[in-house]
Amino acid sequence: MKPELILLLPALRRFAYSLTGSMHDADDLVQNTLLRILKSPPPEDVLLAKWAFKICRNQWIDDYRSQKVRTLATSKPELQAENYTDGEADIINDITLGEMNSAMNNLSDDQREVLSLIAVQGMSYSEAAEILAIPTGTIMSRLARARSNMVSFFKQPNGSMA
Repeated sequence: MKPELILLLPALRRFAYSLTGSMHDADDLVQNTLLRILKSPPPEDVLLAKWAFKICRNQWIDDYRSQKVRTLATSKPELQAENYTDGEADIINDITLGEMNSAMNNLSDDQREVLSLIAVQGMSYSEAAEILAIPTGTIMSRLARARSNMVSFFKQPNGSMA
């Protein structure tokens, strides 16, 4: 298997480069691919080239997904180094959060749960519809009314919904 693998390296490296767009990343991808191939060789009835390209592609997908997760995780404020402020930003955030809670509490239960599922939890309309056991169109209309009511709340000088 090793001589076949050595002959396959240039094509595997080109394939890895076409996936990553970077020679450095392609070399890392090829190295990880080779490690996986050496740990678990292909089944007897599978061609080594086919197996290697499949492993390379799957490794690239795994690397891409994990990089995406790490990027998203590092952008979260709770994972950042603690920022020390004079307290003004904390007070503003508390006021804003309080206003948002007041606005949410002034929504009807139907509107609040739809807005929470879509805007807060990040669900799709179809996921929210499935959870609430209502049609997607109903989700869309409740969400539109909830958003409209939230805008109205913040436009009112005393913070009450019209």
